[in-house]
Amino acid sequence: MRYGIVLFTSDRGITPADAARAAETAGFDTFYVPEHTHIPIRRSAPHPRTGDATLPDDRYLRTLDPWVALATAVPVTSRIRLATAVALPVESDPITLAKTIASLDHLSGGRVTLGVGFGWNTDELADHGVPGARRRTALREYLTAMRALWTEEEASHEGEFVEFGPSWAWPKPVQAQVPVLVGAGGTERTFGWIARHADGWLTTPSEEDIEAKIAQLHGSWRAEGRTGDPEVIALGPRPDPDGLARLADAGVTEVVFGLPDREPAEVEAWLGRLAGKLERATSVRS
Repeated sequence: MRYGIVLFTSDRGITPADAARAAETAGFDTFYVPEHTHIPIRRSAPHPRTGDATLPDDRYLRTLDPWVALATAVPVTSRIRLATAVALPVESDPITLAKTIASLDHLSGGRVTLGVGFGWNTDELADHGVPGARRRTALREYLTAMRALWTEEEASHEGEFVEFGPSWAWPKPVQAQVPVLVGAGGTERTFGWIARHADGWLTTPSEEDIEAKIAQLHGSWRAEGRTGDPEVIALGPRPDPDGLARLADAGVTEVVFGLPDREPAEVEAWLGRLAGKLERATSVRS
């Protein structure tokens, strides 16, 4: 089981480049950042954790662009994967976004993982012209179109939300397939969508009954005729030996811990303490 770090990026505290470099030095496998283009002040969409219009963290108002943030980490790292938890592709132009992700994968030597969300903030989506009731369809079309641009000599797409004729687009990603993870609550509908259109599940931080939900995901995976096993990335658990062992036995492939947005020295010390806890937890299990 791998270990990753997510930094809720903002215009305060440690930079993404410094955080990614420190995470790689401490031995972590993946560095994640989130995305919100903006937060409408007046909105009807409740936050999943608060249940109303209030936000649990003011960093929602201050997030950095995820692709710029990850690009700054490329020259200061060599091994750690660069990922989103989560990006909101339907809030960008799909042709431009495909170019951005392919360029990042090219420049990083094939280290990009695309974590995507359907978007809880339907008011934010509406400002980008995406109806909340059609967000899953829009995301499916975006992924299909971007994959065509990433893999085909002459790519094209015709759909409800994305349409373009035969086109050339380089660079292609270094990876034959950019991994796509879906960050959403664990439901039968979500798992069916993942099995049809993605490579794995990124849990919500407060996900319950994760063992049963992973089994359900595996069932949906097999029902769609997928081979192998889906990736399962668990967000936010405590780094205790018993809990980590249960997650590994259930089929979790990576556990991701939230990084404080403090000054670099504090963050580096925090990462060192966490790495030590994980090393002890692994030795206890073995």
